[in-house]
Amino acid sequence: MKAQAMRALLLSLLVLTASRRATADDWIHWRGPEQTGVARGQHLPDKFDIKDVGKNGLVWKEPYGGRNTPLVLKGRIYIIGGYDAGLPTEGERVVCLDEATGKTLWEQKFNVFLTDVVSSRLGWTTLTADPEHERIYAQSSAGTLFCFDRDGKIVWKHELTEEYGRVSGYGGRLVSPVFDSGLVIQGMLSASWGDFAKGGQRFVAFDGATGAVVWWSNMGLPAKATHMSSPVIATINGQRLAIAGGGDGYIHALNVRSGKVVWDYPLANGPINPTPVVHGNLVYCSHGEPNIGGGPVGGVVCLDAAHMDTAHKGPTPRPKKVWEYHRSVRFGLSSLCLADGLLYIPDDSAQLYCFDAKTGKLLWKENYGTTSRGAPLVCDGKLYVFDVLGQLAVMTLDGKKPPSDTRHYRFKSSIPGAQVETNGTPIAVNGRLYFLTRDDLYCIGAEKLTPGGPYASMPAESPYDPKATPSSVRIFPADVLAKPGEAMNFTVDFMDADGRVLPKNEAAAATWSLPLPGKTPTGGQPPALDGEIQAANHSAVLTLGKKPLQQGFLEVNCGGKLVATARVRVAALVGFKADFSKPPLGAPPSGWVNAAGKYAVKMFQGKKVLAKLNTNPNPYLAKANTYITGPDASNYTIACDVYGTVIREKLPDVGVVNSRYSLILDGKTDPATGKSTAHLATWEAMPRLRVSVPFAWKKDTWYRMKLTVDPTGAKARAKGKIWERDQPEPSDWLLTLDDPNPNRNGAAALYGYIPNVFKASEPGSEIYYDNLSILPNK
Repeated sequence: MKAQAMRALLLSLLVLTASRRATADDWIHWRGPEQTGVARGQHLPDKFDIKDVGKNGLVWKEPYGGRNTPLVLKGRIYIIGGYDAGLPTEGERVVCLDEATGKTLWEQKFNVFLTDVVSSRLGWTTLTADPEHERIYAQSSAGTLFCFDRDGKIVWKHELTEEYGRVSGYGGRLVSPVFDSGLVIQGMLSASWGDFAKGGQRFVAFDGATGAVVWWSNMGLPAKATHMSSPVIATINGQRLAIAGGGDGYIHALNVRSGKVVWDYPLANGPINPTPVVHGNLVYCSHGEPNIGGGPVGGVVCLDAAHMDTAHKGPTPRPKKVWEYHRSVRFGLSSLCLADGLLYIPDDSAQLYCFDAKTGKLLWKENYGTTSRGAPLVCDGKLYVFDVLGQLAVMTLDGKKPPSDTRHYRFKSSIPGAQVETNGTPIAVNGRLYFLTRDDLYCIGAEKLTPGGPYASMPAESPYDPKATPSSVRIFPADVLAKPGEAMNFTVDFMDADGRVLPKNEAAAATWSLPLPGKTPTGGQPPALDGEIQAANHSAVLTLGKKPLQQGFLEVNCGGKLVATARVRVAALVGFKADFSKPPLGAPPSGWVNAAGKYAVKMFQGKKVLAKLNTNPNPYLAKANTYITGPDASNYTIACDVYGTVIREKLPDVGVVNSRYSLILDGKTDPATGKSTAHLATWEAMPRLRVSVPFAWKKDTWYRMKLTVDPTGAKARAKGKIWERDQPEPSDWLLTLDDPNPNRNGAAALYGYIPNVFKASEPGSEIYYDNLSILPNK
């Protein structure tokens, strides 16, 4: 009980301290202390040098490139970006430098895997930080959400793809995390299991200190595509909100502490990439997609989030629209900037639009390049904005009139013919301008750090009453990945109407149970979790049974009205075998991630097998890994029987995954050999490491695929073989790959891709799987 009381005290203190900001000499949100793209009191030089360090304001320059926005916290500057492009050691890293001198203090490198993001688009997320404890949070392109301490030590991490079915695409557009109120809030498109099996827009909050899941927000709307709109934090009507665009085309407002959807607004028939800005109760957002109801593509909207549209009768409230702008202008990839009542928005072709923020009147527009991705920064009467093709525009602002002057700084590569891309957003802090190009990190301004500001404070929340009647409860942690037989501790949090944690009322009795999950799409009833609960009113210990695969829920009921559930997944351990005889027909195996809607058990050749579903051309469904073990699995061999059919003269792609290495049988026929191809790779989208051989894939034939990974020593060795199931296993390995940057662990998975499905009535090739084994290496 002492631990529970301490946690309740800490959560209550967060209520009182949540409105505290980083100091004026920090920059921990990529849009700045006011989250609007404004830097105050910086006094930057009117002109500067970008070539010679120590001259004309160029304080230092370091060879760390990226596509994003630096973070500054307590005398240190942090960035994320790729390194060793095109080499076998290529990957991503977070780098920490001394803000004053540019001296590298530490760097953490990590591999890229299980993503379609390509080399040129690595490091497109931005960092966030807990200013009090100096923790830095980063999402990698591979889907690892890291928590680093001040000295670069990994405090905790989650594998968003392997644990929760995070979706990423070629474009590299991923949502950056944001820290607030002790939580790391992360948006993503995902498809995991149970009520989250269907792919869609979701947000999740992790405890900033431990990484435990505090809440999920399941929007329940189909996603259009991946996106990169990151949450901004605002207090409206006394409630602390996280507001962001979604891959579903909506703007969503969530209660920061509970994850409850407070309101949403349908903005576009496509993903929302720009990050909104908020001023008072007004929320501004732009997009570059088709508009709902037709008409011109792209637009800008201003919403009054303090007042809801009374004519709207949907499941969640919808804010009133103040004004909108639709003129066939794609504001699709750059975010907005709001300064002194003026709204600045680049369109995709690098034309800057200036609106009166109150009325929506277009005041002027100014061309500054050819293509835009980064957002504007307004500071000291000037606006800084990048064109992608190696150019920084600095405009001298003149109120509501067009800029009185524009200077251009052009960045050139030291490699003849190479292009220096500039996709990021500058920041201004401590009297200096910091920004990234593809190749370098620049520091421009004063020799001596001079704190700027002051910045406006966020409006106050409604008064906190520790004696308030609870409006809801939640179970902590809210989502766990467990092992068979594991015992786990859970507690109940009582919350007020604004999601703030209240002291526990011991008189409010809590009843714990293991409810039945929802039925499958085919009408089957999955069982409840196999486990035993030992409850002590507002806390409980759940001891799981020995079943190697299961998923389900833990529920608490406090007085009949206050009910909450926690998600529990029991993943397979190394040493697992399956012939798919036990799961019900039409359902995927229990405990697998990213399987529902993509894989299901079917009858084939007189027995139950696992099938890759082949009736939906949506690329997120037609192509998928389904993850079987947890991400910590290591030093094992996966083997599985596979079978592919020819439809419209095409075979599918099929494979197995071990520790983030993929052994794939590619159904495309090579015209030169007349054969298919077998290949072994990590990071499928880029040939960091890849070996391949021709393979005579016979139709209507069962094959056995086997992939082993030995992670011992400085390198990892991955070896794969494929042979006809009815023939003896060959003694030699078909493919061998030595990785100088080894993946030492990773979830076991099956892979399938049906490239020739057109619609449900014209299905594509079939893939079947049987006799799966995941066994430890000898």
